Amino acid sequence: MKLNWSIYYNYLLVLVAFFSTSVGHAQNTQITFTGKVVDKSTQQAVAYATVMIADNQTKKAISGTTTLEDGSFTLETTASNFFIEVSFIGFEKRIIRPKSLIGPRIDLGRLEIQEDAQQLEEVVVEGEVSKTEFKLDKRVFNVGKDLSSAGASALDVLNNVPSVNVNIEGQISLRGSQGVQVLINGKPSIIASDESNALGTITADMIDRVEVITNPSAKYDAEGTSGIINIVIKKEERRGLNGSISVNTGAPNNHSIGISLNKRTEKLNLFTQIGAGYRELPNDIESRNSDLINDTAVFTSGEEFRNEAYYNFVLGTDYYLSSTSVLTLSGNFALEIEDQPSTTNFSSFEGNNMTSQWERTEITDATNPKFQYELQYKKDFKGDEDHVLLFSALGNFFGKDQSSEFTDTTISGLDNDDAQLTRTDFKESVFTFKLDYTKPFSETLTLETGAQYVFNDVSNDFEVQDWINGTFVVDPGLTNIFEYDQKVLGLYSTGAYEGEKWGLKAGVRMEQTNLNTLLANTGEDNEQDYTNLFPSFHSSYKFSERVSLQAGYSKRIYRPRLWDLNPFFNIRNNFNIRQGNPDLLPEFTDSYEVTGIFFIGKTALNLGVYHRYTTDVIERVSSFENNVNTTRPENIGTNATTGVEFNTKYSPAKWLTFNADFNYSQFSREGVLQDIDFDFNANRWSSKLMTKLKLPAEIDLEATGNYRSRYQTVQGEISENIFMDLGLRKKLMKGKAILNLSIRDVFASRINENQIAQADFEIYNRRQRGRFVAFGFSYGFGKGEAMQYSGGRRR
Repeated sequence: MKLNWSIYYNYLLVLVAFFSTSVGHAQNTQITFTGKVVDKSTQQAVAYATVMIADNQTKKAISGTTTLEDGSFTLETTASNFFIEVSFIGFEKRIIRPKSLIGPRIDLGRLEIQEDAQQLEEVVVEGEVSKTEFKLDKRVFNVGKDLSSAGASALDVLNNVPSVNVNIEGQISLRGSQGVQVLINGKPSIIASDESNALGTITADMIDRVEVITNPSAKYDAEGTSGIINIVIKKEERRGLNGSISVNTGAPNNHSIGISLNKRTEKLNLFTQIGAGYRELPNDIESRNSDLINDTAVFTSGEEFRNEAYYNFVLGTDYYLSSTSVLTLSGNFALEIEDQPSTTNFSSFEGNNMTSQWERTEITDATNPKFQYELQYKKDFKGDEDHVLLFSALGNFFGKDQSSEFTDTTISGLDNDDAQLTRTDFKESVFTFKLDYTKPFSETLTLETGAQYVFNDVSNDFEVQDWINGTFVVDPGLTNIFEYDQKVLGLYSTGAYEGEKWGLKAGVRMEQTNLNTLLANTGEDNEQDYTNLFPSFHSSYKFSERVSLQAGYSKRIYRPRLWDLNPFFNIRNNFNIRQGNPDLLPEFTDSYEVTGIFFIGKTALNLGVYHRYTTDVIERVSSFENNVNTTRPENIGTNATTGVEFNTKYSPAKWLTFNADFNYSQFSREGVLQDIDFDFNANRWSSKLMTKLKLPAEIDLEATGNYRSRYQTVQGEISENIFMDLGLRKKLMKGKAILNLSIRDVFASRINENQIAQADFEIYNRRQRGRFVAFGFSYGFGKGEAMQYSGGRRR
């Protein structure tokens, strides 16, 4: 954005020079000046700098030009009493007063200009403010240098985006609903999938903007019932060698180092990222399973650890085939090495009497390789930058080779000594092919059309061995090979009119889905083949520069994921088991919304009303037997949600900014499962307030408070949640180096609690990760900015 403003600024000066009337000092001899403008500190060429000849007496421009890509310029004049000025935004002006004018052509040589610390600071401060823009069918959150995101991952950035929440487990919700599809640069990615949980491999300073699409048009994949979040990665536009290095440390142990490099020439852009680190993620857990009929209970408490060393390597290139077409080839390799030394304590009761105590220890080792590669071709047609053809082929692979050893040791009471071994060999491949064509017929009319084919192939080999009579024996009831194969073909077309006052966009998408699952050990298979149409409609009207209105409708789908379908169940805790359901059907949602955008003074207000109606809702339902809680996803009836959303940004002073976000929804559930009535009405709300302060000595402070209300589920309720994050930043070396301090969950209050209360049983679960403190240093070189590398999240 800084480059564009500089171009406009420089061109304006040139125009002033050409049209100036102050050229009264003409002479008969024309002199031609040549030279090259370079950055004094790096000796790199400065493109688009302004070189102006001005009158010595009036100081008005006589003539001028801008430098080329290599910093060179040519400038002619017939004046006799003048000086030459070289300027560029972010740099100090340089004045040249030629002492002698000998010959018709004078070479000024290399003209060095140096950075203006004050101007640069002003530009940096302006760029730190995250801003939200409103488009016809989406909201765009332009990511600034928010302190809570310093040294953090994409998940932390998302938690600062209006309407978006990320819980302690990294699950993303939009307006309080999960089922969100997360895209990277408009395309599916294993980094953003539910199965990989790897959004942490994208660092905050790599993100240019986040697009929140609550009612996606037919152009987008119909997956995701509550909408789409598109994370757009920055595209480096600077010439020469740029880069940054970041070092972070924290408590609990969280240490990393990352290096980012970018080398760009006129035809070629090479980019790479290398990162490595180690972290520990403790997790305090507590649960209680109560059998109300037999008056028995099992209490669980303990601390789980997930220690991980991780390595990440990204390499890619953009090759400019011509001024209008570019070919991109990139690859990413990541490796995670996990260690999970966890201990859990169990106590069983009959009435108020404890009958036994035992301890369950876990030793788990896992190696998780990840690969991603992409080939993309983009063609911009001459004469119209919005006339675009884009083809991409994306391949992803994720693997997990994991082995676990569980040992139960009796402390008192009944004999609970036992041992189990588990082995997991998981492999997933996802291939996505996409073709998009955008054709503007005029400044107001645009046609979009395209196709997408996604192929997902998964194999999960899971084995359990029990300790029986002094030896480990394979348990055939828990051991299985589950195969999952899904193919989705989509075709779409949209048309849009966007005038000065109002806009209209309508389209339709057809998707054909073929899903096959197989439980190899038993031969149990399931095949689903269905075709659906997904229409969309969006409209906007601009009443004035300060008041606009948006309205939209779209139909969405949520296809059951691998872990929703796989009937195997884990044994990490033998009293709380999760199963899948291979017979699950997809959810379908009709989504409506109306949003008003108001600008009052310097404050922007966004107020929206929405309604969603979902059929075949997928809910996890608990069944209870012998104090064992087994949860299994089921299709249970319908859900109608109506809500209101409000967010705003207000700056009462240059040193103080508030960002507020509020969401309230009321929902009505209707459904029956196995003669059990699940009808009920409930509501939920959430709020978020971010406060930014600019302190003396180039120190910035940021505090973000979150509150999420208690709400009812089909069998119980989720408790309220309140927590705060803090960030502190100190700039050094004219902003090229930055010290960051961040504290997440300052008061250790981010606690996940849920309770299920039924006529014959009760279940209580509590989970807490606690306070995280991180300290980092980053330094950008060339024209690079600091990169905060925090590694990837684990599966």
